[in-house]
Amino acid sequence: MKPQKFKKTEIGEIPEDWEVVKLGEKAIITMGQSPPSNTYNVDGEGLPFFQGRKDFGSRHPTITTWCSEPKKKANKGEVLLSVRAPIGDLNISNKECCIGRGLAALSWRSKNNEFLFYLLKYNQRRLESDFESGGTVFGCVGKDGLSNFLVAISNFEQEQSSIASILSSLDSKIELNQQMNKTLEAIGQAIFKHWFIDFEFPNEKGKPYKSSGGEMIDSELGKIPRGWKVSKIGDEFETILGGTPSTTNKSYWENGTIPWINSGKINEFRITEPTAFITEEAVNKSATKLMRKGTTVLAITGATLGQVSRIEIDTCANQSVIGVIENKDIPSEYVYLWIKHKIIGLISHQTGGAQQHINKNNVNELDILLPNNSLMLKFKGVMRPIFKNISINCFESQILSQIRDALLPKLMLGKIRIK
Repeated sequence: MKPQKFKKTEIGEIPEDWEVVKLGEKAIITMGQSPPSNTYNVDGEGLPFFQGRKDFGSRHPTITTWCSEPKKKANKGEVLLSVRAPIGDLNISNKECCIGRGLAALSWRSKNNEFLFYLLKYNQRRLESDFESGGTVFGCVGKDGLSNFLVAISNFEQEQSSIASILSSLDSKIELNQQMNKTLEAIGQAIFKHWFIDFEFPNEKGKPYKSSGGEMIDSELGKIPRGWKVSKIGDEFETILGGTPSTTNKSYWENGTIPWINSGKINEFRITEPTAFITEEAVNKSATKLMRKGTTVLAITGATLGQVSRIEIDTCANQSVIGVIENKDIPSEYVYLWIKHKIIGLISHQTGGAQQHINKNNVNELDILLPNNSLMLKFKGVMRPIFKNISINCFESQILSQIRDALLPKLMLGKIRIK
């Protein structure tokens, strides 16, 4: 290709054969309007109803509410944009839906809504900064503001399509990995429940234990198979309470190489990257401790209280996170699934006023059912490949996300051109 020439514009440098346009010239914009609250329902009556970014998933919104009398609609495939703080969050509607006043629906006039999605995604920060003080209390953006928002685009629709195709193929693979992991997790939980809650694990003849007349005995947890026992988390495992190195001590943070997470990371399905990095000195001289990959972590305070995840990297954590480490007889997969199963009962011990929390002792005192060693070994053999595949998918998605995020500005600025 010939050397690329660029020109200066009011929104930055762009290729000479591109143009700066108002968003309203290229996109149809529909502002949301919230219907009466008595038309909302959770029974699937009417259209899916989305009010703002809280309904958004990674790429498509999550349906929790429906509306029987929608005021404003978005069609399948239209881009949903949050227009109230935080402005600029994006999703793509995967079916016809009702949109409330916190959203706008946008459709590219040339029908390439995938390109519009990535165009807005690239301009998210500028959208937010341009309109963050547009409301009386919180930032908001109206139809005029969106219509007059300037964007740079290629004049060639085929180039727009190619840009969208490259980026959406990466996102599609990430979505596929997420769906696969959701299925694998469900399989793991179903096997766990069948074996250790319903007690229908295969007996020595390969038949379901309980329904085949397997002997049951009394325990603190009710009837359990003979040969099993009930213990406490703290008696069987090392539990680690995290800590935060002093943020005023630069030697704890500058040029750090040791991963460290805050409690917000526990919201993630699996933890594959840290919040920050700390130094070896920080680990040696503060309350934080290193947790090995495979550790089950749970958040014990605040908005993330009761969230459970599993770390796929060696990492430290802050003081709102407790890690439970596997031992030589009880694999990490069992620990994770048991705590996931018991977490609602565990957080019932929460205390505190505005900031509800549980403590390390609550975790240590949690009952855990321990099967015999031969069954645990068999369970580990079944479960480890499932968890391994989940981990592989998570790391692949992380890499794909990094590639997508690196390509997005280069493609949208014309630094990389598509023939």
